[in-house]
Amino acid sequence: MKKLLTKFLVKDEFVGLLFVLPAILGTLIFIIIPVICSFALSFTQWDLLNPIRFVGLENYRTIFSEPVFFKILTNTVVFAVATSVFGVIIPLILSAILNSKIRGSEFFKTAYFLPFITPMIVIGIVWQWIFDPNIGMLNHVLHMHLNWLYDTRLAMPALIVVSVWKLIGYNMIIFLSALSGISESLFEAGKIDGANSFQIFKNITVPLLSPTIFFVVIITAISSFQVFDLIYLMTEGGPLDSTNVLVYAIYKNAFEYFNVGKASAIAYVLFAIILVLTLVQWNLRKKLVYNED
Repeated sequence: MKKLLTKFLVKDEFVGLLFVLPAILGTLIFIIIPVICSFALSFTQWDLLNPIRFVGLENYRTIFSEPVFFKILTNTVVFAVATSVFGVIIPLILSAILNSKIRGSEFFKTAYFLPFITPMIVIGIVWQWIFDPNIGMLNHVLHMHLNWLYDTRLAMPALIVVSVWKLIGYNMIIFLSALSGISESLFEAGKIDGANSFQIFKNITVPLLSPTIFFVVIITAISSFQVFDLIYLMTEGGPLDSTNVLVYAIYKNAFEYFNVGKASAIAYVLFAIILVLTLVQWNLRKKLVYNED
């Protein structure tokens, strides 16, 4: 009986391994191996045609000696911070309002979530028309003539608006899911004690949602640092590199300038930034997250 049970367990483990094998192979081939190869390429010079030549830390020295790199880095940080702040605060407020069972809440949930599932190519085309200085709806409504995507001072704020608008629905759904797990008796107790809506939101909703807020902040920050499609579709890093970001710089160096080594080096600078940011946020969780052990 013992031998039969052992044979059955071994067979069961083998079947389970077969089921997870495609995922393991996919992760190995498309993630782990490319990560290792790109790290090695960051110490080389390669234009996709000539033989690979080892140059050591030359790519990293070149990156940090270029003033344009620090401009691109600043653009990336500004975009990521602004998107993370507004992309968390606005959905949090909206989720609290919709959770109060206002009339038409289901319609608003659907309306806010639609931009998130809309392809970025469609969003880029629509918002380019909205921001168009001649026939755009925004200038028509404001009765102004602003070159939104062609002005170095306005292009980045315009992109931040589009990014936040697209993120609102997804983050709002996460907050609504977390709110559904909070007992209504807590809100009722707050009302009985005489707390108004703002006090209930500040002293009950936010502390109990702090684990979810912490999670949303991290994933929003990481995705914002990796923005590419929005930049590629709407501004291509212009005007005058005012909207150029690290991932778009990686694309330009690799597939337009054919400098794969430099592109790989920029990629690992971005990786280091995201890693440090995530570690800092993770270490701050005990101070920021309510009832965190």
